[in-house]
Amino acid sequence: MPERLPNVPIPRISPDQRSAFRRDLIEWFEGERRDLPWRELNEDGRRDPYRVWISEIMLQQTRVDQVMPYFERFIKRFPDVTSLADASLDDVLKTWEGLGYYARARNLHKTALQIVHRFDGRFPDNVKDIKSLPGIGAYTSAAILSLAFGQPFAVLDGNVIRVLSRVFAVDEDVRATRTRRLLQAVADKLIDPNSPGAFNEALMELGATICRPRNPLCSACPLSAVCLAYRQNLVDELPFTSPRKPVPHYHIAVGIVRNATGEVLIQKRPENAMLGGLWEFPGGKQEENETPSETCKRELYEEVGLDLNVEEKVATIHHAYSHFTITLHAFECETVDAEAAPHSKQPIRWVAPEDLDTFAFPRANQQIVEILQHQESPREMQKH
Repeated sequence: MPERLPNVPIPRISPDQRSAFRRDLIEWFEGERRDLPWRELNEDGRRDPYRVWISEIMLQQTRVDQVMPYFERFIKRFPDVTSLADASLDDVLKTWEGLGYYARARNLHKTALQIVHRFDGRFPDNVKDIKSLPGIGAYTSAAILSLAFGQPFAVLDGNVIRVLSRVFAVDEDVRATRTRRLLQAVADKLIDPNSPGAFNEALMELGATICRPRNPLCSACPLSAVCLAYRQNLVDELPFTSPRKPVPHYHIAVGIVRNATGEVLIQKRPENAMLGGLWEFPGGKQEENETPSETCKRELYEEVGLDLNVEEKVATIHHAYSHFTITLHAFECETVDAEAAPHSKQPIRWVAPEDLDTFAFPRANQQIVEILQHQESPREMQKH
């Protein structure tokens, strides 16, 4: 079992309560579980750790219905850890394109390389080795160890936090570290050592389908008889979360720069930056007292060494990230006669518009790609 954290006030749970909790939860899950592609069993009747790992990474910050097509596409392209390790990062990012939070994809590739070189291509089955891999923390290691290797490590994700907060009427802020430690200790105490994978999946499934954030289906819940929030009419008030800080908003301006043959200039983001390894149209953040077109002109010079006239606006795109939002302004620029001279070491490419979709772009930039591929540019429209 995971090491119990000291000085954490764990709710009292009798052996009978624990047994009933496990039994009712797993029985419900056996009858109501969703048919998901990553739940397929191997010939030995166990889950494939590779598929568990890929699915759990994808499911971070992303809903099940959104993940399913991406998971199937990813597994088709990279059916095992060796094929993933052998692929280029550009290929991995392109296959991941659209799922967001691209550090997950970069860490998948790094981890695949480490599994091949450090562990002879076999997924490690102990917590120390698994946690040493890039992008794998307490939750993901617990999921892999319980689902693929049958080890009693309890998971704690958003669904589990919600279920346990309601069942035990925990009214402390679930964003606080202390509260999460308390709930982890509760989960550690409840987990069924004989069926840890089924227990974890059942608890997550319950949170996803029954104990929902809004309009939970309490009448269909197998735990309603022991749920303190249900008994005390607190379901709509729990879990308690402190107000989030205001989300900052930024204006970004990028340039669509073409050469004499009609190719478009794109630049690769640094791998250690947000959206690292993806391609984008050159540009950057608007500074105080700048118009978007002035930002575009300045950024083109600073990023790729081109002093160009900024012409028509092609698009204004609004996009939300996890901690901020942006308005992206895309401008057509005058045709380039000189070579671009990037001021950073990041690669640049001249690419025909019809070939842009072979590169991995952030979602907001993807909308610009679609415009360039399916609509006339302002310059072309003026010719008619």
